[in-house]
Amino acid sequence: MDKLILGQYIPGDSFIHRLDPRTKLISSIWFILLIFMASGWWTYGLLIATVFIAAKLSQIPIRYYINGLKPLTFLILITVIFQLMFSQGDTILFEFGWLRITQEGLINAVLIIIRFVLIVFMSTILTLTTTPLEIADGIEALLRPLKRFKVPVQEIALILSIALRFVPTLMQETEKIMNAQRARGVDFSAGNLLERMKKVVPLLIPLFISSIDRADQLAVAMTARGYHGGEMRTKLRQLVWSRNDWLIFGIFTGLTLFLVVGRFII
Repeated sequence: MDKLILGQYIPGDSFIHRLDPRTKLISSIWFILLIFMASGWWTYGLLIATVFIAAKLSQIPIRYYINGLKPLTFLILITVIFQLMFSQGDTILFEFGWLRITQEGLINAVLIIIRFVLIVFMSTILTLTTTPLEIADGIEALLRPLKRFKVPVQEIALILSIALRFVPTLMQETEKIMNAQRARGVDFSAGNLLERMKKVVPLLIPLFISSIDRADQLAVAMTARGYHGGEMRTKLRQLVWSRNDWLIFGIFTGLTLFLVVGRFII
């Protein structure tokens, strides 16, 4: 559980930390779209260099990015195996019965790994350099035009900020319950996959009850303090664009042009 980085924030005063949360949200989504526009090795190299520079500018140790990748290792491995087994191609590298591994399938598997790593690293940069409240404020600001269509933007932002805030708390609660089960002789790493899944089921009931109780206490506290959403509420933190934010958008615009040239012209 300690490998999950969702909801975790590392305080700092780096270039990435100082960016507006709206800039980081838009850039993260923009970068994910650019990943699927990449068509050649040099374009992937350009994206890798972009992530590497962003990680260095965040001044966060590389181990945090590795920890963000570890929980998805099994998913990446399964995806790569299916890609190797079922991809069609003309250049056969290995064949045994119905199993056929082609050069094209191997290349696609490598590209999938690169895409997974790039997406996880960029998402980790966003999470570790932006507080949950800043993320919620940024999403609320980006969704503000939807108020014209009667979309409850402030309520959505509140739900998101509460959810992000309590992810680390739920992880700690889960770890405590697992330690209590281990003290009673439960070995979560023993047995096959089905047996391990059965051992996780007893964790869900106390965790679910604890979550409901915590949500009820939070609702009572908000009601007691007179909380209400609406246009009359003011914000302690005001989001302001800076020169660095415009610089990031300029960099991503140039990166997009390079990828478009590489995909449709070169």
